[in-house]
Amino acid sequence: MFVMVLVLGVVICFCIQLSLIENTSVGEVFKGYLPSSAIVESDGLYQACGILGATVMPHSLYLGSGIVQPRLREYDIKHGHAQPYTESNSSDSESTHKDIYYPSLSAINFCLKYSILELSIALFTFALFVNSAILITAGASLYGTDAADADLFGIYALLSKSIAPAAGTIFALALLLSGISAGIVCTIAGQMVSEGALNWTIAPWLRRLITRSISITPSIIIAGAVGREGLSAALNGSQVALSVSLPFISAPLIYFTCRNKGAGGGDEEDAESLDHGHPRRADLADYYGDEYC
Repeated sequence: MFVMVLVLGVVICFCIQLSLIENTSVGEVFKGYLPSSAIVESDGLYQACGILGATVMPHSLYLGSGIVQPRLREYDIKHGHAQPYTESNSSDSESTHKDIYYPSLSAINFCLKYSILELSIALFTFALFVNSAILITAGASLYGTDAADADLFGIYALLSKSIAPAAGTIFALALLLSGISAGIVCTIAGQMVSEGALNWTIAPWLRRLITRSISITPSIIIAGAVGREGLSAALNGSQVALSVSLPFISAPLIYFTCRNKGAGGGDEEDAESLDHGHPRRADLADYYGDEYC
């Protein structure tokens, strides 16, 4: 919910930013959505990769897989496929409780519809609008000026001068909100990976402190090393790196979720047990792989 509020704040900031722009042709704006050879000219492709990496962050793939789990369990509990989580049936440890629950196929199908809907809304409304607003603002106020090589600090000054005194402040506020949102998403994703893959059993507050420190320390080091002049280049470079890493991160996820071998062979007994919400660990991947791939 907090991340949603931050994203909504970014949207509001850019709505105000767009309202301050004057003498802009709507036709020229919509023409920018059409494919053009300009994408491969100069550093257009580099900037496009940066936009992609900033929008579809690789760690958000892991975060999406993690935050859907409570919804799966809630569905199974509601339909009698799983027992509610209580202290009495989890006395051994939290990790033991996680080991004995697997979502039913009906829960996966149910939650998949909502996940697709939420993802579509996020990409084709908020993400599309924010990225479009950034490009429209930059094109309307900075194109044809000496701002081609302007950094974040220079863009703030140019927006304040070319659009309105408040435009630079609104841009800075939107940048702050988006940075906080991205940092929270990255930190929570790292926390989920550490809990699942590393099976950390330390106190929750200490685990959060460690994962968030790991998340922000490289940023502080890079910002201190490159200085004010290289901060924009480092930011763009990190976004391009995220974009380039997408195939290498998404391909293994697709491959392993579609495998029908490696976790045992499925049979009718496993399919029947799955319907009752008690699948056997050895055959779960097989069953899901056969159903979806």
